Amino acid sequence: MDAVLSALVSFFLIAPLQAGLTRTLKAAGVPEAVVAQVSACATAAAPVIVKRATGDPAWLIGSVFGVWTGSASPDKILVDSAPGCAEPVAAARAYFAKTV
Repeated sequence: MDAVLSALVSFFLIAPLQAGLTRTLKAAGVPEAVVAQVSACATAAAPVIVKRATGDPAWLIGSVFGVWTGSASPDKILVDSAPGCAEPVAAARAYFAKTV
């Protein structure tokens, strides 16, 4: 049962989250090394995200809806669910400040 839940969370939340982050960062001209750090952090945080999703169904539903509709920022969801990713995400955000 845990494997099924993990697969569902991965398909409906983690994969779109990573795709959204990568797409946004590349479009903003963030260096590939920084994009890779954020992506690696999201991959490493998958078990933490799955644990939070299975323990807090309301958060899961809101996050999935937000990612799929574009109403939630993927970087915010990542940092909220995996605070250890705050540093790579902050490094990526620094490039946004330079381009605006």
